[in-house]
Amino acid sequence: MIRDIDRLFLRRAVELAQRGLVSTTPNPRVGSIIVRGDQVIGRGWHVRSGDAHAEVNAINDAGGDVAGATVYVSLEPCCHTGLQPPCSEALIRARVSRVVGAMTDPDPRVAGRGYEALRGAGIEVDSTELPEACELNAGFAKRITQGRPLVRIKVGASLDGRTAMANGESQWITSPEARADVQAWRARSCAILTGVGTVLADDPRLDVRDDRFATAGVIRQPIIAVADSRGRTPADAKLFHGGGRVVLFCGSAGPGDHPHAEVVRHKAEQVDLAAMLDWLAAAGCGEVLVEAGPTLTGALLQANLWDEAVIYLAPKVLGDAAMPMARLPIEHLAQALQGDIRSSETVGGNLRLVLAPNRQGVP
Repeated sequence: MIRDIDRLFLRRAVELAQRGLVSTTPNPRVGSIIVRGDQVIGRGWHVRSGDAHAEVNAINDAGGDVAGATVYVSLEPCCHTGLQPPCSEALIRARVSRVVGAMTDPDPRVAGRGYEALRGAGIEVDSTELPEACELNAGFAKRITQGRPLVRIKVGASLDGRTAMANGESQWITSPEARADVQAWRARSCAILTGVGTVLADDPRLDVRDDRFATAGVIRQPIIAVADSRGRTPADAKLFHGGGRVVLFCGSAGPGDHPHAEVVRHKAEQVDLAAMLDWLAAAGCGEVLVEAGPTLTGALLQANLWDEAVIYLAPKVLGDAAMPMARLPIEHLAQALQGDIRSSETVGGNLRLVLAPNRQGVP
């Protein structure tokens, strides 16, 4: 039975898991707290793939003596051997008396089996699906269960929904604080998706540059994915200078190779957006941040290939000749795409809206 005090410690475990927000991919973010009586004796979180898991770090933080204690973990303990041995076995060896989990691991190699292993060893187990824990690993869960990443579309626009002047001028519509905020979204993402039109018009780097997001002095750079049906990305584009992996997704007429990028060719003339997302998921990507122009943004919206939108609105009006945030073949109000606002916040004089799609009636 989950009590109020259990939920308190589970939320603290989720807070610890957030310390791995930018570094654990392709693994989930996990935190753990060990309590004896009413005293916290150990804390741990998973830092990066290949390193010790949260439960082991918490046991070590407690000095190894955790017999009879209660372990709170933001994700069900694993029960299979990967780059690290099973956490369930570590907890059994440590002779803890109780384990409380905030989220069932969606990985089919676990999926309740971690809890079963603990119960089989005589350990009391209680579990729930804490919203904060599920949200933290929503991208991981979608990749594991659906073979697709969580797609988050980022847009910087004026009050009238314009993202650039007709001549392409767009630097800068949003405030410096809003652009710094985007660094946080990039840092947590496994990949950044853009279109060749944005590459040719803006020549962006699309990298993570803020030292706040370094782990052990190293900034993890997301994969940069470019939807480029005809292979027009220049060899001297700035996105090749960020130190990250670059993948060009091309159509049938695209090149077979590129001097600085991997090339994935699709059979059709145009890039298959769904197949591109499938490829990214297979490459271990759980969260994809879209920073693109109106054509690719509109195509993803129209195809319902998005899970979240982060929109920064600057207090400016650019007029009807400026470029829209998305090109969509909408002629009637009944065709409008609907979103549900999850949060709204002021960032450096700009309004940041986070939306989820409202798919009522969408097949």
